[in-house]
Amino acid sequence: MLAYHFGYPPHGPARRGKRLRPTMLMRICESEGGPIENALDAAAAVELLHNYSLVHDDIEDRDEFRHGRRTLWSVYGIAQAVNTGDAMCALSFLTLMRAKTLLGPTRALDVIERLHGAHRTMCDGQSLDLQFESEPHVDLADYDVMIACKTAALFEAACALGACCAGADAERVEGYAKVGRAYGMAFQVRDDLLGIWASADRTGKAVAGDLLRRKWSFPVAWALARPPSPAREVVAAAYRSQRALDSTEVARVVEALEELGAREAAMRAVAEPMAVVERHPNRTLRDYLLETLAEPVG
Repeated sequence: MLAYHFGYPPHGPARRGKRLRPTMLMRICESEGGPIENALDAAAAVELLHNYSLVHDDIEDRDEFRHGRRTLWSVYGIAQAVNTGDAMCALSFLTLMRAKTLLGPTRALDVIERLHGAHRTMCDGQSLDLQFESEPHVDLADYDVMIACKTAALFEAACALGACCAGADAERVEGYAKVGRAYGMAFQVRDDLLGIWASADRTGKAVAGDLLRRKWSFPVAWALARPPSPAREVVAAAYRSQRALDSTEVARVVEALEELGAREAAMRAVAEPMAVVERHPNRTLRDYLLETLAEPVG
């Protein structure tokens, strides 16, 4: 089942994806003067933990496809997928334990603590995300807390771990953590945009799947913070319904979001935290992160 999730033989094709978190980690380690070997265990651990979260997210969201392939639970059932995700989590921390050989016990404990902390925070964020599905209204401030926990925490940890693996001092580690946190916030808002306006070929998921399930995304939370209007009421009524929406209702909500300017507002919300990335002195990392979010949404 682990081989199936990653697309290893004989279960190919391999999972698509940019491996953003481990790539960020390794780039930071090298740019801070650390040998790439110091970063490999941590990079693998971060990617394993991320995939563990994806397996559980797919179960909780009932997503049957990810990157164009059937999800683990939709092939093997929920119970086996939960068990496989738990195994991935265990492998993540066992892999990270191996880092003590190159990093020494003190730094190895630091990176383990950071990744464990991010894991706990991610669970808080997922809990909020699930709770919001039954809420008639979610403030933008509450949405920001949710994505800071659910998404930004692991990006923050990945960047901090890269600096830790290079032996950087505490100030530099925290500087990288700040960049990862800002990037994670921008990444999730952009993912929300893709979840509504991108094609299924591009995302590998159902078109507007977040709206079908009435998930609280940035465009929706932003739209409902606007003054009363007919377009706002279309969105509000859909999210008061306490049930999954049909395709006709989703189309009306997308039209209303467009009329309110939610797409443009989300693009501005991506640009704001990315300004933190743009100011970071590590030019190689900065250019890489900006490039990953440069592709147009629609």
